Amino acid sequence: MARLRKKTCIALFLFTLFVFGTMMGLRTLKPSDGFSDLAPGLGLLPMIGGRLDRRSVSQDAVSSPRQVRAKVVLSNSGPEGTIFYDVHIFYSVWYGNPSMDGKYMHWDHVLVPHWDPKIAASYPKGRHMPPEDIGSSFYPELGPYSSRDPDVLESHMEQIGAAAAGVLVLSWYPPGLADDNGEPTEDLVPAVLDAAHRHNLKVAFHLQPYRGRSDHSVHDNIKYIIDRYGDHGAFYKFTSSTGNILPLFYIYDSYLTPPENWFDLLHPTGSHSLRGTPYDSVFIALIVEERHKHDILAGGFDGMYTYFASNGFSFGSSHQNWKAVKAFCDGNNLLFIPSAGPGYIDTAVRPWNNHNTRNRVNGRYYETALQAALNVRPEIVTITSFNEWHEGTQIEMAVPKKTVTRLYLDYQPHQPEHYLELTRRWAEQFNKEKETWLM
Repeated sequence: MARLRKKTCIALFLFTLFVFGTMMGLRTLKPSDGFSDLAPGLGLLPMIGGRLDRRSVSQDAVSSPRQVRAKVVLSNSGPEGTIFYDVHIFYSVWYGNPSMDGKYMHWDHVLVPHWDPKIAASYPKGRHMPPEDIGSSFYPELGPYSSRDPDVLESHMEQIGAAAAGVLVLSWYPPGLADDNGEPTEDLVPAVLDAAHRHNLKVAFHLQPYRGRSDHSVHDNIKYIIDRYGDHGAFYKFTSSTGNILPLFYIYDSYLTPPENWFDLLHPTGSHSLRGTPYDSVFIALIVEERHKHDILAGGFDGMYTYFASNGFSFGSSHQNWKAVKAFCDGNNLLFIPSAGPGYIDTAVRPWNNHNTRNRVNGRYYETALQAALNVRPEIVTITSFNEWHEGTQIEMAVPKKTVTRLYLDYQPHQPEHYLELTRRWAEQFNKEKETWLM
């Protein structure tokens, strides 16, 4: 009997362990965390009738501030060099280091305090101290680089091309403006366009919120971008089923401006409408809350995207809602552009936000998100992100790194290019499936 009781206890222990592991895995892949938990802090995020029928046809890191570019050598399962212009990837150029910029930028990100002073008191304050301590839970293979380094730009274009993403979506601020943790970067746009062009990539613009942004200032922004860059070979233009070829702009935090103001800019009868002018474009708004889909429609936008890589963080970023959002868009002649990401962890800059962390599970979280995106048959899929290191959504190559004070996450047991390879594999699958959808 004693032996039987012992075996029974062991069996119960193993069963309990299995149930616990299963529950943790389910939380990672399909979390129940809601947007409301983080809503008051959205402003702290680092800085990121007459409608056309929009349908497309179309190893250890070296810790020195300046790094030589990494050579990307990847095996392609499809035709060598194939890229897809219906796979867009969010890209930032706000990073700096002493050798190129005279100081670190963004790698030394401040520890953002919680909006509740009582909760904030329980967490550390201050900022990171590169190169050993950076504002990320992962460590880039290129080290804490400068976005102004030509070798870094070249490596980034190689990596994006290796991932088969044809369009990089560049976070953009008007001349002289920047996010709270960086410096103006508008002067970098020509270098990004030129580098992209060398690799047959295209560049779309991701208009960031800034103090005083309004429908009038966005009117001026669009005019500035098209006048200055519209003729560049890398400037992305979207082709509709009716044959219209227009620039495409993503408007981050579009909900900060009332829909009636957007109407004046984006509806043909608006007081300062861009429609029917040389600056007419495809305008994509951010859906965060469910009500935003109606505001986006009323504002005259051409579609909506979800951006956030944390499943369950917002209504828009929750995979379970994408089918309904896609149906709403189809019924109102809007594009729905879901955003898939490899995971999410921003506790290096928001130490109190652990509940929104989404573990990568060696790539399974990413593949779950990509499959959810493909299930709704979108025209375009966006990837969040190439290099948003603060929020741990990057697919850029990362390496194992351990310092006196930090142990960084990495992609092991896979190689640094693992998420580039996964992106290529799913980009190829996306385009194979699109062929059957059209049939």
